[in-house]
Order: sequence, then C-alpha cells, then structure tokens
Amino acid sequence: MRLQNKGLRVAMGPFNVCIQTQYKPLIVQLYTLYSHYRLAQDEIAEFHVRIVTERSIKNPLKLKVRFLIDGQSPFESFPEDQALAVLEWGINLAIAVRVNHFLLLHSAVVEKNNNVMLFPAWPGSGKTTLCTALSHRGFRLFSDEFGLMDFRQGVFHPLPRLMPLKNESIPVIRKHLPEAVIGQPIPNTHKGTVAHVCPPEESLQLSKNTAKARWIIFPKWVAESATRLEPIADAEAFMLLASNAFNYEVLGASGFRAVAQLISSCDCYTLVYSDLDEITAALHHLVDET
Repeated sequence: MRLQNKGLRVAMGPFNVCIQTQYKPLIVQLYTLYSHYRLAQDEIAEFHVRIVTERSIKNPLKLKVRFLIDGQSPFESFPEDQALAVLEWGINLAIAVRVNHFLLLHSAVVEKNNNVMLFPAWPGSGKTTLCTALSHRGFRLFSDEFGLMDFRQGVFHPLPRLMPLKNESIPVIRKHLPEAVIGQPIPNTHKGTVAHVCPPEESLQLSKNTAKARWIIFPKWVAESATRLEPIADAEAFMLLASNAFNYEVLGASGFRAVAQLISSCDCYTLVYSDLDEITAALHHLVDET
C-alpha cells in the first residue's frame, strides 16, 4: 500500500530512498529482497524514485517500465520483466551523480575488526562476486558498488544494497553460498542475465557503523588462475584509485587530499584470483596478520 501511494521510505546507509510503484510484480520482489531493510517513513528522503509502466505507440500490446527520479526520466524505458534491475540501476545513477559531500569511489567495500577493505575496479573485474562471497564468510558488507568516504572525518559509511550478480557468477554463488537469498534471474538485460543477492541481515543492522580504511586491493578475476596478492607502489595505487572515483575532479583539492590520505594510511595490493575459498582464506589471513 505504501509503495502504491505515498511511497515506501527505505533506509540505505546514510540515505533514505522513497520508492513508489504500481507495478505488482516489482512489489512482490521488493517484499522479498527488502524484507530486512529499516523503514524510514517519518524521515526525510534524499531520493524520490518511481517505476512506472507505459506502452509504446508502435507496440501497444507490450508493457514497458520506466525509472523516474523527481518526476524526470534519466534513461529510456525497458522490458517489464527488468523492473527490479531498472530500479537498482536508477538508484545507483542517482547516487553517482548527486552525491558530492563524500568522496565516491567505484569500489566494493567490506569490513572486519573495524577496518575497511576496498576493492576499486571497473565492471568485469569480479568485485561483486568477490564482495558477495566475503560478506557471507566473516566480513561485513559496506557496498558492492560505492565506497562512501567522509573525507572530513576520514571514515567510510556503509551502503549495503542488493548485489547484482551477472551471467556465470549466478550459478557460482548459488553453489558456493547456498544460504544466500538470491532473486529470480533477469535475462536479456544490456548486462546479460542479472540476479540480485540480498545483503546479510547483520550488515543491514550495522549499516550506521562507520570505519576507517586499512587495505586497498585492486582485484581481477582470471579463470583458472592461482591467487596472487602483491603489494604495489603508492604512486601507482594513487593513480588507480583516483581513476576509480566518480567525483575526484568535482571535489578538486579535497578529492586529491582524500585519495592521498587513503594511500598513506592503507596497505595497497593488486589481486588476481579465481577460487573463492582460496581468496577468502587469504584475505582473512591478511586481516589477522595485520
């Protein structure tokens, strides 16, 4: 009823998102995958988003869905069975283009022992798959997509949202993590087949608990490769991290100082991996050893 009327306000880390839709299949999906999120009905929402249905003039029998933020549509409509993916992409886009009071890194982020581990990388590196595995095996999920750094205080804010697995990663995670709550696969998107993993309940319950970064690891999944975790020079790490920030140039000197602060306070590595059990054990050992 809230989704269909004034909107359902959902707490997502430091933000509240007001979601509205009349599309019943999406309502069923959200009821399942958002079940452990805190509701924020009496709080201010930073983002007001909607999923609406429409029919094209050329094909009036075919229903499509469109994402709106503040009543405006940032991209084209999509097939109706992609409604959940469209909503998640739209919320990500809103965060990426509107949030400038944080340094916004394109990075998976997990935490253990009150220390944050960053995995900055572009799509195709396997960071979501790795993040999903770690967040179900002893690490706390901050995000599979955004590293939100309060550069004034030097801490990272959790933003635990649905983790979108793609293509071959879906059966891999189903086999590796039988306890994970995974939505129905959505085929034929522009990213292939997508299925969303619900964050572990504990990560949602602790989503107000910030932490400082201790490790920066630039990952790359390579089929059949042995696990290689190798230190890199600060200068190289600086360039790689800055290139994986959404708003580094927008922040100017503040962005430069934030990245420099991260590099100076973190151990930096490159990572090549293929086996999830092997890399999970290696990263737990890295944390414990440190």
